[in-house]
Amino acid sequence: MSGFDFDLFVIGAGSGGVRAGRVAAEAGARVGVAEEYRYGGTCVIRGCVPKKLMVYASAFSDAFEDAAGFGWDVGPARFDWARFIAAKNVEIARLEQVYHAALTRAGAQPFAARATILDPHRVRLSTGAEYSAKHILIATGGRPVVPDIPGAELGVTSNEMFGLAAQPARMMIVGGGYVACEFAGIMNGLGTRVRQVYRGAQILRGFDDDLRDHVADAMRARGVALDVERDVARIDREGDGLRVTLDDGETETVDLVMFATGREPNTAGLGLGELGVHLGRGGAIEVDAWSQTAVPSIFAVGDVTARAQLTPVAIREGQAFADTIFGDKPTRPDHSLIPTAVFTQPEIGTVGLTETEARSRGPVAIYRTVFRPMLNVLAGREERVLMKLVIDAMSRKVLGCHVSGHAAGEMIQLAAVAIRMGATKEDFDATMAVHPTAAEELVTMRAAVA
Repeated sequence: MSGFDFDLFVIGAGSGGVRAGRVAAEAGARVGVAEEYRYGGTCVIRGCVPKKLMVYASAFSDAFEDAAGFGWDVGPARFDWARFIAAKNVEIARLEQVYHAALTRAGAQPFAARATILDPHRVRLSTGAEYSAKHILIATGGRPVVPDIPGAELGVTSNEMFGLAAQPARMMIVGGGYVACEFAGIMNGLGTRVRQVYRGAQILRGFDDDLRDHVADAMRARGVALDVERDVARIDREGDGLRVTLDDGETETVDLVMFATGREPNTAGLGLGELGVHLGRGGAIEVDAWSQTAVPSIFAVGDVTARAQLTPVAIREGQAFADTIFGDKPTRPDHSLIPTAVFTQPEIGTVGLTETEARSRGPVAIYRTVFRPMLNVLAGREERVLMKLVIDAMSRKVLGCHVSGHAAGEMIQLAAVAIRMGATKEDFDATMAVHPTAAEELVTMRAAVA
């Protein structure tokens, strides 16, 4: 038995912290976990889980509209914001208990408190209690960034969107990343009049250009007023609404302004700089391939490291840390070929290199198809599906797969397995198609378009 109170003390009970703490405790380690807010972190409480529930809710407007083309008589539909929020809250509370119970069942000791680090082996809780630990793991995640403009305090971020007392009739979303685009689709689908402004030339920076253009066009066709190369200069209260002034002087009055202008790591006030833990851009904790900081006893996983800000990545990093330190299974998380789903409307599924990235490395062949899926034909919906494969011209390996359309996220999970195993275009071609599906197009594209 060591002279420490704990073998591991975890700060932050989100996806990465809970996984690391649970696995370490199951391996026999004495584990303490401090969380100042709610167990489950961003993903469960104010991120991907409630967002996906909102995506499902908003998609019913399509279903009601499309049903007539399939022979259904559907009466007038009305969305009840308060009823949905109440149902969502019940589910989130259930999941929070699941996360908390997983830790306690494994033998970890949870603390409902904020923790700061006093030295490489000691933490202090906001309750005043202090504990020593052989290892400290920081898993405090990230938080939304709000731009420094007059009236910014009148807006909200994604955090507040999940608890609004009432649905806004008119709203402006500021930003062009996946959070901004997802909420634009959600709120538009629920009946809010949405305008989205983004200072860049095109939304979804970092994604394949064909995907970006395809989704932007589809969002506009669905009714989102999407303006690029525009930005918000100030916000003022005007009666019951908000008067938004754009950078060219245009003004518009809305009920709600949501900022989705980036996220930054939650490292402020932890005491890291004084300890010698190196912080990078935006306060991100710098770690090596084993998630270890410059202080050997202190580790970090998840969004707080800004390596890849995705829930499955945080979970994988937490698992790898626990396996390495407490499971006698040295494991480094692999951050290559991370599949990603973006729940825009239409949805995105993507894995691997974009066409631009691939071309910078050498010759490529591009296979692309755009088609109207069977689901949309009888419904009279013109929205298309986009599928694209980026192929290494020499080895014929599939370097990237990009899909936009219904169930794109489900498709990309399975495509990622094949691509990770090194599948070639000929392997895709040799795979029997599942008919009739949209996904069969991934294995039936025969002629390169570029």
